[in-house]
Amino acid sequence: MQYTKVSFTISPINDFIRDILTAELAEFEYDSFEETQEGINAYIPTASFSTDDINSLQILQNKDYTISYTHEEMPDQNWNETWEKHFFNPIIIDDRCIVRSPFHQEIPKTDYDILIEPKMAFGTGHHETTGLMIKHILDADFSGKTVLDMGCGTGILGILCAMKDASKVIGIDIEDWAYNNANENIKLNNINQMEVFCGDASLLGNETYDVILANINRNILLADIEKYVSVLNNNGSLYLSGFYSSDIDVIDAKCTQFNLKKISVKEDNNWVAIAYTHSK
Repeated sequence: MQYTKVSFTISPINDFIRDILTAELAEFEYDSFEETQEGINAYIPTASFSTDDINSLQILQNKDYTISYTHEEMPDQNWNETWEKHFFNPIIIDDRCIVRSPFHQEIPKTDYDILIEPKMAFGTGHHETTGLMIKHILDADFSGKTVLDMGCGTGILGILCAMKDASKVIGIDIEDWAYNNANENIKLNNINQMEVFCGDASLLGNETYDVILANINRNILLADIEKYVSVLNNNGSLYLSGFYSSDIDVIDAKCTQFNLKKISVKEDNNWVAIAYTHSK
């Protein structure tokens, strides 16, 4: 597949602004990101590249920073192999869980060993929101529970829940690449109780869940929290991430409307993951 590389320069350079830029680009079809000394390189299928999309990014309106970009078409190559060789390193979370690609062989022993065929930066555990959600999962008991993983991406969160003895896991993601990659990773980890569907919250029907995970973004979460609650069992748990510490109040206000009680907050580099419980 032909890809376009977009190189962003951020001045003055700032990790938080870099993360915001990455998150906004991920709303389009950018599927790989590489940090640079000047900012980030972002990769998107050439057929989906649009300068109008870039110019519409909200972060570009921040007058405290100057963000410029250049773009170039890249020669066709095996992008998964390139990503594996250069950008994806194993990550260990709380000394209990390692996330790695099958080509990583020399690894420390942990309670949970998750294999991911990396197709993008998000969903490998490297982004703060994924790592925070993993920490929440490591702290909780999933034995015999039914789990819904919204915006499942690579399937990493649902896979970990299955490894922690969840009885059933359903993953939903709007992107075709995520649907295909999650299924690939489910097989890679020999997970038998997880199934993935391509779509959004409109797929939610009468089936209910003990635990719902949603690592997406602020606006989608605010729009869909009511739908999540409608399929969450009494005394069930809802884990939300994909937003910043400055968004906690607005997320809390929405959750309070639906009798969700905040029980735990984890933060990393201004990103947040919050655990709620629900009593009907």
